[in-house]
Amino acid sequence: MSLNSILNIANSGLQTAQTQLRVVSDNVSNVNTPGYVRKIADQVSLTTQGVGSGVEVARIRLATDRFLQAASLSAGAEASRQGVRYELYDRIQSLFGDPGGDTGFFSQIDEVFSSFAVAAEDPTSGPRRQDALFKAQSVFDEASRISGQIQAVREDADGRLQSAVEKANSLLEQIETLNLDIARAVVLDGDASGAQTQQARLVGELSSILDVQVTQRAVGGVSIRTGAGVLLAGNGAATLEYHRAGTVNAETAFNEIWVTEPGATRRPLAEGLKSGEIKGLLELRDVDAPQTAERLAELVAHVADELNRAHNANSAVPAPTSLTGKNVGQALTTALTGFTGATTIAVVNPTTGAITTQADIVFSGATFTINGGPATPVANFLTDLNTALGGAATASFTNGRLSVTGSGTNGVAVADDAANPSNKAGRGFSHYFGLNDLISTDRQSSYDLGLTAASPHGFTAGETLTFRFTGADGARIRDIQVAIPAGGTVGDLVTALNSTATGIGRYGAYALDTTTGELKFTASGDPPARLNVLADTTTQVPSGVSATELFGLGGGVRASRADGFKVRTDIQQSPSKLALAQLNLAAAPGTAALSTGDGRGALRLADAGQVTARFSAAGDSPGGALSVSRYASELSGEIGGKAQSAKTRRDSAVALATEAQARQSNHEGVNLDEELVLMTTYQQAFNASARLIQAASEMYDTLLRMV
Repeated sequence: MSLNSILNIANSGLQTAQTQLRVVSDNVSNVNTPGYVRKIADQVSLTTQGVGSGVEVARIRLATDRFLQAASLSAGAEASRQGVRYELYDRIQSLFGDPGGDTGFFSQIDEVFSSFAVAAEDPTSGPRRQDALFKAQSVFDEASRISGQIQAVREDADGRLQSAVEKANSLLEQIETLNLDIARAVVLDGDASGAQTQQARLVGELSSILDVQVTQRAVGGVSIRTGAGVLLAGNGAATLEYHRAGTVNAETAFNEIWVTEPGATRRPLAEGLKSGEIKGLLELRDVDAPQTAERLAELVAHVADELNRAHNANSAVPAPTSLTGKNVGQALTTALTGFTGATTIAVVNPTTGAITTQADIVFSGATFTINGGPATPVANFLTDLNTALGGAATASFTNGRLSVTGSGTNGVAVADDAANPSNKAGRGFSHYFGLNDLISTDRQSSYDLGLTAASPHGFTAGETLTFRFTGADGARIRDIQVAIPAGGTVGDLVTALNSTATGIGRYGAYALDTTTGELKFTASGDPPARLNVLADTTTQVPSGVSATELFGLGGGVRASRADGFKVRTDIQQSPSKLALAQLNLAAAPGTAALSTGDGRGALRLADAGQVTARFSAAGDSPGGALSVSRYASELSGEIGGKAQSAKTRRDSAVALATEAQARQSNHEGVNLDEELVLMTTYQQAFNASARLIQAASEMYDTLLRMV
């Protein structure tokens, strides 16, 4: 072997040892740098025509393990998903207060019924009446506040979605820029480890936003796809696009998150998304929060309805001069059809409390009788009723509202027959029309309308409803517009809605409940699609309400009920108008049928929380026959249970992510002991190569002296 060969081999050893020491030095200096991945210099021997000719560093790479990296990214994405989901749901839970405390929302509901029990002990006490009204109003004010705050949490989630999208776009651009740098270094046989370390950190940040799958490119750098296979980076950076909804309410239709792949293919991002912050925000905004809002609204609607049921069976003393009902969303003939049983509309002397005139009404489906007269179609109700009242009071029906007004100072009261009370869809005559409601609202609050397939719906043919169906992952499936058919019955409307050609029949079906007349939707598919009403141009004649409001189509309109209830204004201003007495239909002529000391009505209000009511499906609850107090108790437990479950999922996901990251760090991180051993090894190798060069130099000197 020539001296030149010896020098070349020694020089290669010197340079290789120097490179190895530089890599070790870089590792040691970054021992405490978060996200730093240990570098490894792959050292290989050189040969020339089968003869060893030294050593070199083939490449400098990162000490990564793609399996550990994939596990860490996946676990981190799930931890981020569950973390943001718990954080926001915990805010929702805190709105209801301590379920076991005296000041929480559910405790306030119990206090309302208790306050009426106290009022029953002294029905003439103004302070006790005022206290009961104050507590009732407080419950509905609190429900409105909670409902608004739930929507505020959804709005917050929507805003954070936009921020997450903007951050993801920035990360994708940086990752793709580093892809170019890494590919250039690979082509030039340079050191790309610095860019690779930075890129790995950026990929980790991206994985906390949405679940990603990372593969190494042959030319250097990485290719990134979502769990559904959407290309995000690797041949150009994808662009995510989202426009937040602004002010959010229960009926807000949110925009989709779109992703435009490098090849210009535009797809919805939510489709197939499994984890990450965006997934958690979507689940909270579109599933968890709406379900809680729907359950709250269903509870509050029944609190109001049961108080109204009791109040409509009562009367104030003296009896009010006018009873004006709520908007029933139907024509009077439609609303009256289907009633059975007996009720009495009485005109009461304001001074003596005696009944001066009364109309005893017996309903029988499509007909009725007054004061034992002949059966008459319900279309003649107002005419026959006014005839029977003989001018002592007048009944009218305007814009969906029934009213009965006494002449002069005459009072008006309504009471059902004790043995055969009037009934339609579980409500008495006065209750159905809301003639003496205690709690008022500016929208439809009950969907137990008692309608049948033959009932006229009152909407104009050609008016439209637009439905949006979304999958379990929140991705939009399809928007479908359905026109009101030419046929004017509810059955015709249901048929049009359920059409597979022009309706929503491919995603589910509407059906009328044979007991209550409620229009219910049952989704098809596994998992079933979720329905929302995107637009509604319908107007019911004569009430002016839309089909969405009348039938409660979609969860949004049902959830919106929670913020519309209040104690009737005239009763708030004058507690003496609170109906705590009951009309005595058996009172002898000329004797008082109403007395100021009668507290039976107050007891009925106190017992309203224990009356079994029919709850509709809301959120993830199937509903059923429960008392208001029982439903409130179950909802309280469910909200607490969901919050605890969310916390458990968060803790488990964080623990798994911590373990995955620890294992990845153990493999990829810097171990000072190992690096110090390598430093000593390469230092000795460097010294040995230097000694070899020195020996060759001395041999050269000896040869030169010999010449």
